[in-house]
Amino acid sequence: MGTYLSTPKTEKESEDGENERLKYGLSSMQGWRSSMEDAHAAHLDFDSSTSFFGVYDGHGGKEVAKFCAKYLHQQVLENEAYLAGDIGTSLQQAFLRMDTMMSRHCGKRELAILGEKIQAVESTQRELAKIADEIEKDPQGQSLRSTFVILGDEIEKTRRMMEDLISSPEHGEDNGVVDDCTLNNGPRCNLPGTRPTSGSTACVAIIRNNQLLVANAGDSRCVISRKGQAYNLTRDHKPYLKAEKHRILEAGGFVQGGRANGNLNVARAIGDLELKQNKSLPAEKQVVTANPELNTVELCNDDEFLVIACDGIWDSMSVQEVVDFVRKQLNTETKLSVVCERVFDNCIAPCVEGRSGCDNMTMILVQFKKPFDCTLEQPPLISYPDPPPYDPYSDSDWENRRRALVAARARDLD
Repeated sequence: MGTYLSTPKTEKESEDGENERLKYGLSSMQGWRSSMEDAHAAHLDFDSSTSFFGVYDGHGGKEVAKFCAKYLHQQVLENEAYLAGDIGTSLQQAFLRMDTMMSRHCGKRELAILGEKIQAVESTQRELAKIADEIEKDPQGQSLRSTFVILGDEIEKTRRMMEDLISSPEHGEDNGVVDDCTLNNGPRCNLPGTRPTSGSTACVAIIRNNQLLVANAGDSRCVISRKGQAYNLTRDHKPYLKAEKHRILEAGGFVQGGRANGNLNVARAIGDLELKQNKSLPAEKQVVTANPELNTVELCNDDEFLVIACDGIWDSMSVQEVVDFVRKQLNTETKLSVVCERVFDNCIAPCVEGRSGCDNMTMILVQFKKPFDCTLEQPPLISYPDPPPYDPYSDSDWENRRRALVAARARDLD
């Protein structure tokens, strides 16, 4: 059934944690999708006064989301700006740093491991061997055997290339410089076909004392409940929105069917490196950028909890519906991961005929412990609205842009 299963996988992976400042619960569920491409990170004691939470919604594979869950928080923590107290700059640089790391040899090895590419190729080899054995036993199937031998040889070449990518030494072949993912500069890997083509949204919340800083790239969301009112602290980065579309067109791309270059339905994401190849532009101005939008909130005693979740939730429930649902559950349930699980049960579709309720689902629920040290009157929160519906007539110029892009690529090849 394409990208969907015949029956959903409703098993949930959940965890809970608590310290003197915060309490959190999280859960993830594959649902109707044929694979699980979400990942998350929760670090309650990021440092002595700080907590880190992140949701990463992958597309085209799980490896970029898992890469972010493994490394993005480390890059924030090690950043000079973070050590100097500038959380916003450290977050922005960490988001952009993910693409740099993944474009290097060591990053690509890590992506291959996280994406379990070697295991998939070896599994295919085993299945081919079984079929070949069956053909060997059937005299009428001998004519097909040579075809399977050729196919098996090609798969073996692929497996060896991937093993070489994973096991090769971390040195640039030309200059012997160590290709270390922790360095700001280093050699890039130019092996054919190794550019990461999958990507991931990223929605991160850092809480330090009574300050909340949110960084977002994509359409996952961070929502806060203040006295029962839902405030969406993040903007969905859709390609057809004016600011996003302007950047896409200026970078030589186009928007078709509401998608960047007719392919990706978000305008900001980590990974998707094939949409970040304009060498004359910085990372922030590529067709798709990992540059996050930042939002800072001074927390007060009216703030109850925070929800960070992928679009598998928001496609099924509005931000206010989620806040109302969570508040009701908290009247009787103290384990926050259970509340997340119940949100999934409320969202999942009974079948795949409809559009919503069929995606992977990941949610982190963070409950604030009180009181906060609020000495000043808090400014009113701004809640981002849902993006407007896609207008197909807004793409009237996409064909000209597509032709210009094809012509530019042809010139590059020359």
